Amino acid sequence: MTESTEDTENTAPGQWWRRLSTGLKRTSASLGGAIADLVTKRKLDHAVVEELEEALIRADLGMETAIAIAGKVGEGRYDKQVTPEEVKAILAAEVETILAPVAKPLVIDPAKKPFVVLVVGVNGSGKTTTIGKLAARLTAEGRKVVLAAGDTFRAAAIEQIKIWGARTRSPVIAGTQGGDAASLAYEALETARSQDADVLIVDTAGRLQNKSTLMGELEKIVRVMRKVDATAPHAVLLVLDATVGQNAMSQVEVFARTAGVTGLVMTKLDGTARGGILVAVAAKYRLPVHFIGVGEGVDDLSPFAAKDFAKAVAGIEE
Repeated sequence: MTESTEDTENTAPGQWWRRLSTGLKRTSASLGGAIADLVTKRKLDHAVVEELEEALIRADLGMETAIAIAGKVGEGRYDKQVTPEEVKAILAAEVETILAPVAKPLVIDPAKKPFVVLVVGVNGSGKTTTIGKLAARLTAEGRKVVLAAGDTFRAAAIEQIKIWGARTRSPVIAGTQGGDAASLAYEALETARSQDADVLIVDTAGRLQNKSTLMGELEKIVRVMRKVDATAPHAVLLVLDATVGQNAMSQVEVFARTAGVTGLVMTKLDGTARGGILVAVAAKYRLPVHFIGVGEGVDDLSPFAAKDFAKAVAGIEE
């Protein structure tokens, strides 16, 4: 198998770290301030540990994770002075432990050609932009990519896919607004196969407010594609907006159930993000996290690195 996540970024490591730490600044600043307030000039006791739990829960890390991390801080340290740096180091280590098992690359199997990637997520999550960035990564690796504008509910989504297709020199299969998404996906797969494409990326609608319609449409897309390739789709990526906090949990639950999600992409880590939610998602659902996005640029989609993300959440400088 060939991995699609080799480190092909043009961004220097130091520059990428600055962008990631800036993107998680809301979470790290909130946690850092709370930690400093709790442990500076105070010895560690049960009250401090409970307050630390509450700070971690407010940062969207999830109750179980918050309890586990606060418990680790308390181990062998009661009635002792603890520095903010010590607490941050424990926080980073525990977050990394949770994230490391899910930090997995998206693997493109060359035996499955075209390799079909179905991309799902609510409207506004950055789904279409992520498709464009992923197409750019894959074409930069020398793969032939075809895009399918399967979010036929929104004219803007169709136009966005066309723009990204032009940017990445990827053929785009698109219809008209209100067209049948499943028929479009079928046509796109047949076209990708006839053009000997390596990867087909299919956009989908994200009308989460009508779950039954969404589920029916996604099921139909999968059903008709399997008439062409019984193994398609080969990956189902859920795009999550890091600014929505706890709402991400319900999105994972719905899309995992309706679309058979195989991996996650977290977008909009842009300084307003509540990035702690990715820790809670990883702890509960254990789905692979393939990429994170820190901005709108074509190079702003990067393979997910658990250690870097954990340090950025904890506010530890590189």
